Amino acid sequence: MIVSAVLVLLAILGISLAVILFVNQSKSTETAKSNVNEATSTSNETKDSTKETGENNIKDPEKIINEMIATMSVEEKVGQLFLARVPIDQQLESIKNYHLGGYLLFGRDVESETPDSLKDKIKSYQSASKVPLFIASDEEGGTVSRLSRGTGLVSEVFKSPQEVYQESGWPGIRSDIQKKAAVLHSYGIQGGLFPDADVATDPQAFIYDRTLGLDAQKTSEFVKISVEELKKQKITSTLKHFPGYGNNRDSHVEIVYDTRSIDELRSNDFLPFKAGIEAGADSVLVSHNIITSIDGTMPASISRPVHDVLRNELGFEKVIMTDDMDMAGLADFISQEEAGLAALKAGNDLILSSSFQEQIPYVLQGIEAGTYTEEALNQSVYRVLKMKNDVGLINW
Repeated sequence: MIVSAVLVLLAILGISLAVILFVNQSKSTETAKSNVNEATSTSNETKDSTKETGENNIKDPEKIINEMIATMSVEEKVGQLFLARVPIDQQLESIKNYHLGGYLLFGRDVESETPDSLKDKIKSYQSASKVPLFIASDEEGGTVSRLSRGTGLVSEVFKSPQEVYQESGWPGIRSDIQKKAAVLHSYGIQGGLFPDADVATDPQAFIYDRTLGLDAQKTSEFVKISVEELKKQKITSTLKHFPGYGNNRDSHVEIVYDTRSIDELRSNDFLPFKAGIEAGADSVLVSHNIITSIDGTMPASISRPVHDVLRNELGFEKVIMTDDMDMAGLADFISQEEAGLAALKAGNDLILSSSFQEQIPYVLQGIEAGTYTEEALNQSVYRVLKMKNDVGLINW
C-alpha cells in the first residue's frame, strides 16, 4: 500500500512539473511572437513613414503651377502672356509695372553689347521680375540670327539650316543645335524661336532661305531632330510659321492671302508641324497670313478657326504664340491696341508685342467686360508657366 501511494504521488508530481514546463514554454513562445510582431510593426511603420516622406518630396509641377496662379492678381496673369520687345526706355520699370512674361531680344538689344555686358543686362531683367522671365532671341541661323549680328557675342556666326545640312547632314543639325544651346545658356536665353517648319522649295520664295529648302518629308525629319535635341539641351522649341508659309509673299510688309486648299496644306505643310508636335515641341508660332481655305476673313494669328485646327486636328496642347504683332500683315488689318485681345480670344497663349503698353490695358478691359474669360486666361498662364518650368526657369 505504501509503495503504491508513493508511486501515485510521484506520478502526480511528474505531471505537475510537465504542466508547469509547458505553460512556461508557451509564455516564452507568446512573448517571442509578440516581440517579433512588434518589431515587424515598427519596421513597417518606418517603411510607410519613409515612403510617405519620399512621396512628399516628389513635387507635382501641375500642383505647384496652379498654386502660383492662385496667388497672382489678374494684372500679373495678363502680363505673363506677353513676350515683349525690349523697350528703348524704362526696361526694368516695364517688367515690374506690366508683370511681363518675357523679353524678346532684337538687333538693337545686342549689337553694341559685349558678352559680359549682355549677360549683366539679362540678369538685371531677371532681377526686376517677380516671376522668372522667358528670354528669347531669333536664332534660326543664316539671315535670322540676332547674336550673330553682335560684336563678338558668338565665336562663329550661326549658319542657316540649309548650309548645315548640306555640309554635314543630320549629325550636323544636332551638333549645330548643341553649339547654339551652349551659347544661349551662357547668356541666360531660354528660347531661340526655331526650328522653321515651313516647307519651301522655290528659291524665289520669301521664306526659302530660312527653311531647310527641301520637301515635306525631309523638313519633317529636320523638325523632329531639332525638337528632340532642343529638349535635351533644355532650350524651348518653337515651330513656325503655322500653318506653313509655303511660297507666299512677305507678311512683314503687306497683308498676305494664302489661297492653297486645305487638302494641300494637310498633305504637305502640316506634316513638319505634326512631326514636331509628336516629338514634344514646346510652342508653335502662328503667322499673320490669311489662309482662305480655313478662314478667309482674318489673319491666322487672330483667327479662331486656324487655332482650332492646331488644337483639335493636330492635337497641340502647349503654348501657341503670335508672330511679331508689329508686322504689316497684322498691323494693317487691326489696331495694335485691339490686336492683343483679339489674339488671346483666338486661342493664343503668348503675344510677341512691341505695343504691350496699349495692349495689356485693353485685355484687362476685355476681362472686366467678360469678352475674355478668366478661365481662358488661367489656362494660358498655366501653359506659359509650364513652358518656363520645363526649361528650369521656375525653382521650387
